[in-house]
Amino acid sequence: MKVTAEKNEKVAEMIFGSIYPLYLNRLEKNGRTKEELNQVIEWFTGFDKDELQALIEEKVTFRTFFQKAKIHPNAHLIKGVVCGYRIEEIADEFELYRTCRRLEKLIDELAKGRKMEKILRKEKK
Repeated sequence: MKVTAEKNEKVAEMIFGSIYPLYLNRLEKNGRTKEELNQVIEWFTGFDKDELQALIEEKVTFRTFFQKAKIHPNAHLIKGVVCGYRIEEIADEFELYRTCRRLEKLIDELAKGRKMEKILRKEKK
């Protein structure tokens, strides 16, 4: 599937704090915890649990959320298909959309029971 400017903008304007409980609910149904969700988000964005909570309370959009984030240098290692989109084929002009899908891929892997050390990618030596 191809990303459009409209789709990118729609995701950019979504409130992160309205989506976070959906992530959490999905993970808890699969036996994972809020702490694990926060660990994945912290690895990906650099936000600790207090910063994350503040952003949720501020009702920031995904655009602001990712603008404030320090995306992990190994984020480029997150590949695969999420919601019908192959992450590595999302055009550079839609960086925000690609970043959002990368986060969702990490959450997906967590929900599916993947080990944390596999989710938090490291460069192969």
